[in-house]
Amino acid sequence: MTTRRLFPTLLYETEVGADLLEDLAYSIRSFAAQDEAGRKWSRTHRYSGYTSYASLDDLPRRDPAFADLARLLSRHAAKFADDCAFDLKRRPKLDSLWVNLLEGGGHHSGHIHPHSMISGTLYVEAPAGSGAIRFEDPRLPLMMAAPTRSPDAPEELRSFATVEPRPGLLLMWESWLRHEVLAGAGKGERLSVSFNFA
Repeated sequence: MTTRRLFPTLLYETEVGADLLEDLAYSIRSFAAQDEAGRKWSRTHRYSGYTSYASLDDLPRRDPAFADLARLLSRHAAKFADDCAFDLKRRPKLDSLWVNLLEGGGHHSGHIHPHSMISGTLYVEAPAGSGAIRFEDPRLPLMMAAPTRSPDAPEELRSFATVEPRPGLLLMWESWLRHEVLAGAGKGERLSVSFNFA
């Protein structure tokens, strides 16, 4: 008798070097100080901190550290696309890239990234108590009368998978995967870069 595991949900995980992280941290704080449109959008949408999500769409052209990051992300996205066995005519293309400076206690509610193929986050600074990212089993709405899982169930069978942020951690997932940033308990700022590939 065999139990087969069907329809896996993949999460790509790797590390990015400290030199690039230092340059990115400096740039993120500079953007946060200078980008009035981004600060206004963050206030209007009650984002706890600053994001360039709706204001700056040219970070790799604007800043050399982000140009280096764009090249690095493109290499990793190509590897992840291979892991997913995507039948593509070309490599995934970086479609959007934005920075996040999330204050302690800040969170981001559950969402997906429409019109994208691969999404992800690079943690630049993540002080103790930074909010974790939590991924939701995409089958959850279909489970109706399914019983809850035991507390010691393997990660692949749980309804949610949580990853604690740490500096240099790069995560990529298929863009349809619902995820959220849980409220942090720390006081420091969590710096990250989020992105989409088309």
